[in-house]
Amino acid sequence: MIEFYSYFRSSAAWRCRIALNLKGVAYNFKSVHLRHREQRADAYRTINPQGLVPTLVAGDLTLGQSLAIIEWLDESFPDPPLLPADRDRRAEVRAFSQIIACDIHPLQNLRVLEYLGNTFGADKAALDGWCGEWLGSGLRACEAIARRQDGKFAFGDTPTLADICLVPQLASADRFHVDISGLQRLAGIRSACLALPAFADADPMVQPDTEPSAT
Repeated sequence: MIEFYSYFRSSAAWRCRIALNLKGVAYNFKSVHLRHREQRADAYRTINPQGLVPTLVAGDLTLGQSLAIIEWLDESFPDPPLLPADRDRRAEVRAFSQIIACDIHPLQNLRVLEYLGNTFGADKAALDGWCGEWLGSGLRACEAIARRQDGKFAFGDTPTLADICLVPQLASADRFHVDISGLQRLAGIRSACLALPAFADADPMVQPDTEPSAT
């Protein structure tokens, strides 16, 4: 049985939950409360030396990093595929996904925001401005790329890794009060995704460790 270490509001863990749901893979949920600093405890760092979520454990395999986890799931449980069969389309999907996972999301990470606050005295307004700059510019690039594609999802009529990355990132934009009202293509993709149970059931507000008062 797969063990999955997660936190309800982690965007990276959210991506993996979507992938697990799309694949229909059962797993044992393990909560790691980021606000309580459980990720920094020695017990967790023996599992994931980075002290980050998510972590997937399957037998002798221990994996951090959401994109690595999702691609492992895709290769281990091939149906439905999360990457196109065509080589060039696979590269396009990976590039779109990496804009989010490698360029946008790390700049909103809890440890980054805490460092900005603790070291440079950034208050909430400054942190919201920081997130607005990097989330806004990155998502506008995603909008431009998605507009080149046909279909109700980012790359066609079935969800891929790109959609898995996009939905949590749009939620982060909402959380940080980033104006994404002009990103109509991305809005349509999100609506199509959330109509699927695999996406809806991965939402942070329906997870075992959800804090209903969280904003």
